[in-house]
Amino acid sequence: MTAGEGTARPAEAATPLEPWARALLRCPVTGAELVDATDADGEPVLVGQDPERPLVYPVRDGIPVLLADEARPA
Repeated sequence: MTAGEGTARPAEAATPLEPWARALLRCPVTGAELVDATDADGEPVLVGQDPERPLVYPVRDGIPVLLADEARPA
């Protein structure tokens, strides 16, 4: 996230997927694991765990939007 947007906070499961399916999701840019979080507005997001390039992806209507164009820096 950029300055002024706050930081992503850990959240309960933002995606209503089965645990085995949720565990398969990866950042499409870095391949890193994604974890559930909320942004500064309280909206659900998924945050990539790549230490060099953590990216944040929105979750809209319970569906992760894992498109590189939708990602923003954590």
